[in-house]
Amino acid sequence: MKRYYPLIPVCIIYLVFFLVGFKVQGMWQPMALLVFYAALGQTFNIFMGMTGYVDFGYVAFLAMGSYGMALTISNLHGLSWLGWGIIPLGLLMGLIMAALLSLAVGAIALRLRGAYFAIATIGVNEGFRYLIEGARFWGGSEGIIISKALRDTFGADNANHLSTFWADTMVYIIAILSAVITLCYLQSKIGYALLALREDEDAAKVMGINTTRYKIIAFITSASLGGLIGAAGWALKMTYVFPADVFNITYTIEAIVIVLLGGVGTLLGPLAGGVIYAALKYWLSITFPGLQLLILAPIILIIIVVFPNGLIGVLKTKLKGTILEKVIV
Repeated sequence: MKRYYPLIPVCIIYLVFFLVGFKVQGMWQPMALLVFYAALGQTFNIFMGMTGYVDFGYVAFLAMGSYGMALTISNLHGLSWLGWGIIPLGLLMGLIMAALLSLAVGAIALRLRGAYFAIATIGVNEGFRYLIEGARFWGGSEGIIISKALRDTFGADNANHLSTFWADTMVYIIAILSAVITLCYLQSKIGYALLALREDEDAAKVMGINTTRYKIIAFITSASLGGLIGAAGWALKMTYVFPADVFNITYTIEAIVIVLLGGVGTLLGPLAGGVIYAALKYWLSITFPGLQLLILAPIILIIIVVFPNGLIGVLKTKLKGTILEKVIV
């Protein structure tokens, strides 16, 4: 069980956020915002942090998850025998759609490296968005609105509770699941292979590591968890899916910033980066409305310059040789 000790601080932090949001009036949404960005960073870190590849099209997987949930509810809400089972079915559909897209994209794009891979993933994200809008798939640019379907299926009170409390609670669960998978990968053959290819992919190939295989494993895992976030944290929470919103590349850029802030390839890094980024963004938007992004950018740059290995990377160095070394991963 010692190998799972690093999960203790992660679970404690998420539990504190949940209890503060649940017990303190008016704090549920701020805590949910922190956890959303932490979960986004953790799912993204499974691929970028472990491989060193930057996927600028990552938001496409969140979009697929959103569409999976929205399509399931909009098409199957009339089946009364499904009841509450329509929600896990929507989550499953979101995961499958994101995984299938990642499999198709990864099989081609992961044969590229560096800037070529980044450009290819941007093209996939934008191309898929305009395909949906131009060909009018899944409602086209008009999107899918599921608020009425939720009310018809569960009633107004249950639908409101589902799109607030339970949608956010699912994001908590996805965040913890992402942390568990990250730790399992870090401590397994997969993690060692990914670390080798991140440091020197050519040397890893010479040593007999099938780098394409391990990149695809990390890519699909990261995308599938991103699909779950899209299904719960977007479609179920917002009760609508519009292509212009769910394919917004801003979410990918935020995920990159979060991972860099906390520490690339670490367990606690995305959690720390997500909390810092979301807290700054939330506080600045209230204190300096309209200027929050102008102020946020230099703050983030300063943090990254001062802590080039991320906050957790620096913390690991400081705590090396202490009793806390084993839980700060």
